[in-house]
Amino acid sequence: MNQKRDPIGVFDSGVGGISTLREMIRELPDERFIYFGDAANAPYGTKSTQEVIACVRGVVEHLMKKEIKALVIACNTATGAAAATLRKELSIPVIGMEPALKPASQVRKHGSVLVLATPLTLHQEKFENLMKQYGQGAVKVPCPGLMEIVEKDDNAGALHYLQELFSRFDLDRVDAVVLGCTHYVFLKDMIRDLLPERIAITDGNAGTARQLKRVLAKADLLNGEGPGSVEFETSGTQTDLDLMKKLADFRTAG
Repeated sequence: MNQKRDPIGVFDSGVGGISTLREMIRELPDERFIYFGDAANAPYGTKSTQEVIACVRGVVEHLMKKEIKALVIACNTATGAAAATLRKELSIPVIGMEPALKPASQVRKHGSVLVLATPLTLHQEKFENLMKQYGQGAVKVPCPGLMEIVEKDDNAGALHYLQELFSRFDLDRVDAVVLGCTHYVFLKDMIRDLLPERIAITDGNAGTARQLKRVLAKADLLNGEGPGSVEFETSGTQTDLDLMKKLADFRTAG
């Protein structure tokens, strides 16, 4: 059996990881992807670490039955909670995410870097280690409820939330904003309009896609034949599934 043709499993607590999926499809158009949105257990970001690990185990057990060749945790919160454990337990490559603090630190001058993320992401050891390396000038900005607004496809609610959020800061003293949750990437254009043009906005999606490609190449698992495809699954409702396909913005196989 040609393992190169096996699918890549991708999951998030909901629709957020689809922003990561887009980048992976651009980077690896010949690959087959299965995207699982754990909408029935969303949000992850306000749960305890052990609760998140329990949710993740259920998703991974399901995806492993699909004979995936690699697993992408398209969620910063789930990566911090479960990636290390999964790498010990699984025989396939596990690719996670982290807030794009490093690229933000590289464009920082003398101002601050606002790191927007879920409360759990900002309290995890993985993020604290990232702060020690690249956190000079970084300000943790927990965003409880914002992920749920994206899940509802509520643009008006998102705009109100972000306007109130940024009003708390002197934007003349801000050099960069980090989108530390994959859901927030869907609000990137809105955030761009609310910020001075000189403020950089970073997210981890492109870096995750490149890392997936490197890992697959190293393991001789890259599929170069195609055709690529995407299937969508959810633990939630048909409405959740419909929103995932809408946000994907490309033809799917599922």
